[in-house]
Amino acid sequence: MSLIHFLFLFLVSYFMISLAVEAQTKTYQFDIQVQNVSRLCHAKPIVTVNGRFPGPTIYAREGDRVIVNVTNNAQYNMSIHWHGLKQFRNGWADGPAYITQCPIKTGHSYSYDFNVTGQRGTLWWHAHILWLRATVYGAIVIMPKPGTPFPFPFPQREQVLILGEWWNNDVEEIVKQGNNLGLPPNASDAHTINGKPGPLFPCSEKHTFAMEVEQGKTYLLRIINAALNDELFFGIAGHNMTVVEIDAVYTKPFTTVAILIAPGQTTNVLVRATQSPGRYFMAARPFMDAPLSIDNKTATAIFQYKNVPNTLLPTLPNLPLPNDTAFALTYNSKLRSLNSPQFPANVPLNVDRHLFYTIGLGVNPCSSCINGTHLTASLNNITFVMPKVGLLQAHYLNMKGIFSTDFPDNPPTPFNYTGAPLTANLGTTLGTRLSKIAYNSTVQLVLQDTNLLTVESHPFHLHGYNFFVVGTGIGNFDRKIDPAKFNLVDPPERNTVGVPTGGWTAIRWRADNPGVWFMHCHLELHTGWGLKTAFVVEDGNGPHQSVLPPPKDLPSC
Repeated sequence: MSLIHFLFLFLVSYFMISLAVEAQTKTYQFDIQVQNVSRLCHAKPIVTVNGRFPGPTIYAREGDRVIVNVTNNAQYNMSIHWHGLKQFRNGWADGPAYITQCPIKTGHSYSYDFNVTGQRGTLWWHAHILWLRATVYGAIVIMPKPGTPFPFPFPQREQVLILGEWWNNDVEEIVKQGNNLGLPPNASDAHTINGKPGPLFPCSEKHTFAMEVEQGKTYLLRIINAALNDELFFGIAGHNMTVVEIDAVYTKPFTTVAILIAPGQTTNVLVRATQSPGRYFMAARPFMDAPLSIDNKTATAIFQYKNVPNTLLPTLPNLPLPNDTAFALTYNSKLRSLNSPQFPANVPLNVDRHLFYTIGLGVNPCSSCINGTHLTASLNNITFVMPKVGLLQAHYLNMKGIFSTDFPDNPPTPFNYTGAPLTANLGTTLGTRLSKIAYNSTVQLVLQDTNLLTVESHPFHLHGYNFFVVGTGIGNFDRKIDPAKFNLVDPPERNTVGVPTGGWTAIRWRADNPGVWFMHCHLELHTGWGLKTAFVVEDGNGPHQSVLPPPKDLPSC
C-alpha cells in the first residue's frame, strides 16, 4: 500500500490562510490573504478554508494515508467531516461535533489522520457544526490504485461541480433569528454552482462559472450537492448525461437528461461534447413535492465550446418541474450497483437486526420563543439531544451518564404513518439515546416518512458506512409484502439516501466498523430540530476489530 501524505493547513476564518500540501516530496504553499467573497452581486465576509469558496479539493488515491491539519481562526467552534469516508476503527477522524469529537475551539488545531481504504470516486468534506457548512465545504477526489482503470470510457478531462446555497447575510444570525421566533429561518437567497449563482440573478457574468469543452471530447463531471436544505435537479442544455457513479460507488451506466441529487450525495456523469459549438447552460434548481412553499432559485453555469464568443446567448436545459415526483422516482429506480467481479455488491442476504424508524415533525411549547412554540423533529418519537462531551470519547472511556443505549428498534406507538395529516407529536421525548449494534451483525433499517405536520422527503446520511438501498416505496411499509420486492442482487450502494415524500426506504449494511456513528437527516433545518441519532457498534474479538486509541491532540470540551 502506498503512503502519500497530503498535508493541508486549514485555517477556517474570515482571514485567509496558507495551504501546505506534501505529497511525497512535493510541497505547495498558498499565500495568506484577506478577502471578502463576492457572490450574488455584493461582497460579505464569510467563513472559508484557505481563502477559497468552495474550499480546496483534496486529491488522494485508494490506499493513501491523508493528514489534514486544521487550525481554527474563526469566531465559531469548528469541526470538519469527511463525508462518505468509512474511517475504519477511526471515528476520531470522522468529524461531527460532539459525536466523534469536541469541536476545535477558536485559536486551536487538530490533525485529521486517516487512511483511504477500499474506496475510489467522488466524496466531499464540510463543516459539521451549526450551519457553517453553508460556506465551509470542498470536494474529495479519490483515484483508483495505479493500473486500475475506470469501468467506463476514460474521459479526456474531468470537472468538479459543487452545488450549494447562498445567504446574503450571516447564516448563523439568520438561524438564531428563526429559533428566537420559533420558526424556520429564512430560505437561502440563491443557489450556486462552484460558488457562483449565474446570470439568471441580477449579476454580471463574472459571477458565473464556465467550463470550456472541445468538440468530440468526453468529460467526467463530479457533481456534489452541498446545499443545506434542497434536493436539486441538474441538467445541461442540449446534452445527455451518463451516470457512472454515486457516492463513490460505480453504477450500471444509464443515460438521462437530468439527475436528482440530495444534500450530501455525489454523482459522477459522463458528457460528450457533440452538439453544435455554442454556449449551453448547466442548471440546478430545487425538487420539492411536499405541500411546502419554496423559492424556485435556478443556479446556472456555462458549458462552453472552445472558440465560441462570450457574446453568444446560452440556452437553458429543460429541467423537471420542481414537483415532478414521477421523474424523481423513475430516476432513482434506475440506479443500480455495477456488481461486477472486480466491484461486487456484497448485499447482506440474512438480517440479524431489524430496525424500523419513523420520521416525524412536530410543534412543542417554547417559553423563550416569541411564537410560544418551536418546531421539532424526531425518530421513533425521540428528539435527539446533543451531548456536551464527544460520544465516541464517552464510549471509549466508558463514561457514565452521557448517553443511553435504549433507542427503540420500533416506534412506541404504531399508527397510520402516511394517512390523514396529524398535528400531534405522539408523545415525543427528548434524549441522547443510541442503539447498540453487535460487531459484524447485519442490519436492516426501514426509514418511514410520516404525515406528522406534513409529509416531506428526507435525505439520510449514515457515518462510517456505506449501505445498500434494497427497497423503497410510497405509503406505509408493509412488513409482509414489501420485502418480497427487495433488490438483493444489484441495489445501489450509498452513504446518503432520500426517503421519498410520504414513503419509505429500506437499507442494509454489515456492522463491521466499531465505534459511534452518527445518522441524521442531511437537511440542516431538520438536523437542528433533532432528526438524528447514533449507533454504538461494539468491538469484535479479533486484534483489528476494536476502536483505535484516540489521538493525543483530540480537542477537549
